[in-house]
Amino acid sequence: MDTRFELINRSSTYHDLLHDIETILSNEDLFYGHGTDNAMDESMAIIMHLLQSHDPLKEDQLKASIQVGFLKKAKEILYQRIVELKPLPYITNEAYFCGKRFYVDERVLIPRSPIAELINNRFEPWIKASSLNRILEIGTGSGCIALSIASIFSDTEVVATDVSSDALDVAAMNAKAHDSDNRVKIIESDLFENVNGVFDLIITNPPYVPTEVMSDLPKEYLHEPDLALAAGDNGLDFISRILHDAPPFLSDNGIVIIEAGVASEKMEEAFNMPFIWIDFEKGGEGVALIDASSLKN
Repeated sequence: MDTRFELINRSSTYHDLLHDIETILSNEDLFYGHGTDNAMDESMAIIMHLLQSHDPLKEDQLKASIQVGFLKKAKEILYQRIVELKPLPYITNEAYFCGKRFYVDERVLIPRSPIAELINNRFEPWIKASSLNRILEIGTGSGCIALSIASIFSDTEVVATDVSSDALDVAAMNAKAHDSDNRVKIIESDLFENVNGVFDLIITNPPYVPTEVMSDLPKEYLHEPDLALAAGDNGLDFISRILHDAPPFLSDNGIVIIEAGVASEKMEEAFNMPFIWIDFEKGGEGVALIDASSLKN
C-alpha cells in the first residue's frame, strides 16, 4: 500500500480521520466535480460511505472511536482515488441526485446535472406541473433524472431511453431499488428511434463534449464512458439530432429542456432558435429550454 496513506494510522476518532484524509487529498493533484468539489467534502463522503450513513457526521459522531478495520478500508479507497484517479462515486458505487442515492459504475455517467433543481421545483415556472401527462428522458444513463421525476410526478407517465444496453442495466437496477419498476418505462433506443406518442416534456442531458475538449479532460473523466461524453468536433452531434427530430414527439404546449454544457455557445450560434437559458439558484449553467411552437416553425 502506498506510504502516502500511512498518515491516517494516527487517527483514533472520526474527526481525526476526516482531517487526515482531507490532508492527503489536498496534497494530490485531483479533479473534483463528480459529486463533491473539494477535499473536505470528499473526505466526509468517504467516511459516510464506510459507515453506510446517508448524512454527514455530526459533532458527537465525529468524536467516536474508529471501528476496527476502518483504516484499512479507507486506505483502499484512497489508493483507487489517488493512484488510479477514479472518481469517488465509481469507488463507492453510489451517487446522489435530487437527494436520492443511486447506484453507479463505469457503465454510466456520474450524476451531476443542475437539472436536479428543475425537478425539485416541479419544472415551474417553465411549465405547469399539472399539464405534464407524459415525460420523455433521452439518454437516461443511471436513470437518476427519470426516476427522480417519477418520484415527484406520481400520476405522470415517464419514459426513459438510452442507446447503451449496459447503461439501461444500471437504470433498471436503480428503478428496482427505488420501487419504480412499474413507474418508468425503460427503452433501448437511439434517441427517438423506438419512441412512440407525444410528450409534454422532453428532457435530455446528451453527450456534448467536443473532440478537442475530450483530449484535455482531467484523467478522472477517462473512467466515464466516451459514449456519454463525446459529441463530435463541435459538441453538437446529438443535440442537432434531438432538436431536428423532437417536433413530432411534442404536444402542442410541450417543451424541450436540453443540457448543452460546454457546447452551449456553439448551440446558440448554430441554431436560429429562441432558446431560454435557465439561471440556477444553486449553481450550474448550460441548460436551455425551447417550446414546441418555436421548434415546429
